[in-house]
Amino acid sequence: MATTNDLKNGTVLKIDGQLWTVVEFQHVKPGKGGAFVRTKLKNVLSGKVVDRTFNAGLKVETANVDKRDMQYLYKDGADFVFMDTDTFDQMPVSETVVGDAANFLLENQTVMVATNEGVPLYVELPPSVVLEITYTEPGLQGDRSTGGTKPATVETGYEIQVPLFLEAGTRVKVDTRDGSYLGRVND
Repeated sequence: MATTNDLKNGTVLKIDGQLWTVVEFQHVKPGKGGAFVRTKLKNVLSGKVVDRTFNAGLKVETANVDKRDMQYLYKDGADFVFMDTDTFDQMPVSETVVGDAANFLLENQTVMVATNEGVPLYVELPPSVVLEITYTEPGLQGDRSTGGTKPATVETGYEIQVPLFLEAGTRVKVDTRDGSYLGRVND
């Protein structure tokens, strides 16, 4: 248990049997009446974001979230199998929990897996990853109708927009938050 004065970004609360992460919070002390805390909470499982106000000093239940670095091994049916890099224990994580992170997952890549009481909650990727372009149309000289970009498929099967001069086999840096092209990687 903690009070609303202890809230900070990233804190996981247990409200009505569901886990919610504090995305942002603000302590408010109006001229009249008692102080309160205005928060924006994100449901850990569904991703739904809600605004919620708590009276200052109110006790809230916090959840214990264990964040560990794990190595992605392989995909087994609808599950992604991760291995704890310390204990070498393997943990299957369902497709729904992995979500959009699957677009950027490569075998043997290290990611952070958050669990609560042994149940995987979400997978957190590094801010950017390096992927190889497996297919893209040749860019036509003078074609600027798309702002100088063209679609390209990377080795995970995800499609991103890249500059016209890039070809298949080129390694590129991709932002894992929005799938945008960040630059070419020279090995």
